[in-house]
Amino acid sequence: MEFFLCPIYFLIISITFAAAGVPAAEQEAAYLALESINSAVEWRSLYPDDMCLSGPHGVVCDLFSDGAGGFTPHITELNFGYLSDFNSNAECGINATLPSLHSSSLPFLRRLFFYRCFRFGQTAISSSFWNISTCLEELVIHDNPALVGHLSALIARLVRLRRFIIYGTGISGVIPSEIGQLRNLEQLVISRSRLQGSVPATVADLQCLKLLDLSGNNFLGDILPEIGRLAELVKMDLSSNRFTGPVPAGFTHLKRLEFLDLSHNRLTGGVPVALAEMQNLKEVYLSDNPLGGRIPEIWENLGGISGLGLSNLGLTGNIPPSIGQYLQNICYLSLENNFLVGELPEQIRLLERSAKEINMENNSLHGRIPFTAGFIASIGDKLKLAGNPKLCIDEEFRTHVRSKGNLGNLLPCNKTQILHPALDSLSSASTAAFCFGFVVVLFFPSFLISFW
Repeated sequence: MEFFLCPIYFLIISITFAAAGVPAAEQEAAYLALESINSAVEWRSLYPDDMCLSGPHGVVCDLFSDGAGGFTPHITELNFGYLSDFNSNAECGINATLPSLHSSSLPFLRRLFFYRCFRFGQTAISSSFWNISTCLEELVIHDNPALVGHLSALIARLVRLRRFIIYGTGISGVIPSEIGQLRNLEQLVISRSRLQGSVPATVADLQCLKLLDLSGNNFLGDILPEIGRLAELVKMDLSSNRFTGPVPAGFTHLKRLEFLDLSHNRLTGGVPVALAEMQNLKEVYLSDNPLGGRIPEIWENLGGISGLGLSNLGLTGNIPPSIGQYLQNICYLSLENNFLVGELPEQIRLLERSAKEINMENNSLHGRIPFTAGFIASIGDKLKLAGNPKLCIDEEFRTHVRSKGNLGNLLPCNKTQILHPALDSLSSASTAAFCFGFVVVLFFPSFLISFW
């Protein structure tokens, strides 16, 4: 029965589309948009019939009640440009320009996507562009480096917007404060562009926000403390900007946050103890900030972390044993280019259960390496300890690392440096069993958020 329902359903839809027909204003708007993104194609000749019935891929329609018992098709989605080899959206030409999609001509438009359309020369995004349908729910402008101009206060018109994604463009200026009026917004991505200035406090009014990505711009000043009010936030990426000052203490309220990237800024004030209250964290990247200070004892409730980047922070003091004791789901640990001293704690050996890369290069660590021979052999050059000339390795392990440039130059330990008896019982076999279990747990229920 189900086998025959689909053909019958689509036959009914086709007959309805043919009977009603897309309004002439929408048909003309679709032609003009296609001609803007590729003037070399004879779109009107290729698609002379109803655009909703037999239009190009990327033009999507839906049926709406006409108020008199019937239905009329309307254009609800436009997709332009290359997305993948498995997608046949209308291709953008070398002289593509941004189409005018006025709300009066496309009043039912819900989704608008531009993928790699504006890549040569310069194409300006004018204020009139924002006069698009107030029904718009998704606006995605991805990988368009030639698209320049500014965001407009007219963005406040798009009150139904749920996804606002601008990635890889030449758009500059500031984020208008009117963005706070988009109260239905769930994903705000303004990344790898040329935005600057301070992030407006009105961003904190976006209480439905789950994804905030402002990475790769020129934002400056303190990180907005009001961001701590975004209780639904799951992912936040503010990396590669010029933010200064400490990480706001109010981040303790981000109880659902799973991914945090503040790397490549100018933050100070030490590794934030606020992390201790964010128990859903899975990935934390703070590298390349002059944070300074010691590694705090905050790891007891953060056992779900799989990625931790603390490199080039100016960290001092010892590596706390709690890093190894509690972070036993870690896959990636980066502590290189700091001023860490002392011996590697024996508890760090517990990271063997799940670790795929450990980098502690260029510190002032000393003493023996507590890792097992089997782990050293399996992880290979992903165990990086160079630049710690006083570290040593057990003589019997050296055969496993002679071909590894990062460990092969370490001195042999003297016989007085022995394993901690409490950890010596962690055999290679049990380590392999633990590692397999944690890898399964780590990768199958992994953090997934769709950007595009």
